[in-house]
Amino acid sequence: MTSNVTAVLAGAGAMSRKWLDCIKTIGGVEIVGIVDLFPANAEKRAAEQGINPDIGTDLKSMLAKHNPDIVLDVAIPAARHEIVSTALAAGAHVLSEKPMAETLDQARDLVRRAEAANRLHVVVQNRRYLEQLRRIRRLIASGAIGEVTGIHCDFFLDPHFGGFRETMAHVLLLDMAVHTFDAARFVADDAAVSVYAEEWNPKNSWYAKDSSAFASFRFQNGAVFTYRGSWCAPGFRTSWESVWRITGTKGSILWDGAADIRAEVALPHQAGTLLPGTQAIEVPALNPADWVGGHLGVITDFISAVRGGPVPETVGRENIRSLAMVLGAIDSVGQGRRVEIAI
Repeated sequence: MTSNVTAVLAGAGAMSRKWLDCIKTIGGVEIVGIVDLFPANAEKRAAEQGINPDIGTDLKSMLAKHNPDIVLDVAIPAARHEIVSTALAAGAHVLSEKPMAETLDQARDLVRRAEAANRLHVVVQNRRYLEQLRRIRRLIASGAIGEVTGIHCDFFLDPHFGGFRETMAHVLLLDMAVHTFDAARFVADDAAVSVYAEEWNPKNSWYAKDSSAFASFRFQNGAVFTYRGSWCAPGFRTSWESVWRITGTKGSILWDGAADIRAEVALPHQAGTLLPGTQAIEVPALNPADWVGGHLGVITDFISAVRGGPVPETVGRENIRSLAMVLGAIDSVGQGRRVEIAI
C-alpha cells in the first residue's frame, strides 16, 4: 500500500482551490499545513476542503514543524524564489505555479538548488496536459505534415480579474503567454533561439500596464513561432488555449483551442495549375500512456515522481527554456530589437 505524501500549501488564493480539488481526486496526499499572509484565506480553503491542517503565516517555521514531503507553491510570482528556496532547503519537493521565477538568474539558481538538494522542482504548465496538444504533437512526430516551418497563435480575451494581475507589469507575457510559448515548444519539440516583441495597452484598458503583445520567435531547427495576444480585447473571444495554425513542409494543422483539430496535406502539384489540391488526414487518437487532464495531469505526474516515478517533463531544468522565451520577449520590448535567447 502506498503511504501518504504529506504536503504544505503555500498560498491560499483563488487558484489554490483547483490545486486542492486535484489533490483530493488523486488521493494519498495529506495537507498538514497551509501558509498564507492572511490566515482567513487559509481557514476558508481548509473549510471548503473539509480538512484540518495547521495554519500559519511563516513557511520556514511550518516546514520545521511538519517536515513535509512536498510543498505546493501557489503564491504570487514575486514570492516564488523565496518559497521554493526555503522548501528545497527543508528537504521538500516543490510544485510551483508558473512562471518558475521572475528572472533567469533566479530560475538558474532554483535549478542549482534543486539539483544540490536532490529534490524536484516542477512547474505547473497545465496546457501541456491537454489531450489536444498531446494529439497534435503525436501527429507532428509522425512526419505526416513534414518538418514544422511555422507555428502561429492568436489569443484575444477581455477578463476582469481584479487583484494583482491588473497592476502587474508584462501581465500577458508573464502570466498567460508563457502557457502558449511552452505549448509551442512542446508540439515542435524544439527550443527558441531569438525573439522580437512589442507590448502596448489599448486606450480602453482596465489594466495599469501593457495588456497586449506581439512576439516572433525563431526556433533552433528554423521554424518561426508568432504570437498575437491581448487581455483587453472585447468581442470575438478566442479560446484560453489560443487559436493555432501549424505549417509544415507537407501540410498544416488547424486547432481552434477547443475540440476541433484539423489537418491536411498538399497533393502533388499538377502542371498548369496555380494551387495543388489538398487532402484531409486523420489526427491520431490519444495514446493511453499520455498524461492528460490539465492541472490534474501535471499534479498527478508530480505526485507520481515523488513516489519514485519518472521525472515530470515540466521539471525546472527543462521549464527554464519556456521562461527564457517570456523574459527574452520582455527584453526585446525594452530594447526595441530582436534579441538572442539563452539559458
